[in-house]
Amino acid sequence: MEWIILLVVIVALLGFVVMIYNRLVASRNRYKNAFAQIDVQLTRRYDLIPNLVEVAKKYMSHERETLEAVIRARNSAVSNLKQASADPGDPDAVRKLNESEQGLSGALGRLFALSENYPDLKANQNMMQLSEELTSTENKVAFARQAFNDSVMSYNILRESFPNNIIAGMFSFQPAQLLDIEDPAKREAVKVSFG
Repeated sequence: MEWIILLVVIVALLGFVVMIYNRLVASRNRYKNAFAQIDVQLTRRYDLIPNLVEVAKKYMSHERETLEAVIRARNSAVSNLKQASADPGDPDAVRKLNESEQGLSGALGRLFALSENYPDLKANQNMMQLSEELTSTENKVAFARQAFNDSVMSYNILRESFPNNIIAGMFSFQPAQLLDIEDPAKREAVKVSFG
């Protein structure tokens, strides 16, 4: 009789471990799937940027340094996206993507700020369409990033909760990194003028 009780306890314990393991796997797969949506939107964004720069080149020929900075930042972001897409659970890859996205946002901000000095460029139909598509894509990136970060948060909470943390440690479930693309413009103080 004692062996039967011991066997039932062992089977129940193994079932509990399997249940926790499966929940961790499902949660990890959810955040990886959410990252795939970010990948789609960022790739679309990166594909729009060379067209934007090409249109701007015609009007901003003496702003070559700014245009080249946008392309360099874009290429860096593309490279870091590929690394992060290969393993969205790699905190270093996601951190590098964060940094390259911040650099790209800054370079694009400078390009758009300079384009204000070129009325013909602002009025160009291709430029207006590309800017609108880029803005739309930026919104989609923000939504996809929020879904990813929500999935990462759920995974990290599940992974760190007791007794899940024991199972997570036994099977090497690593913490996931949030994708926190910082928009420098959002940090600036609002300027009000009454003139």
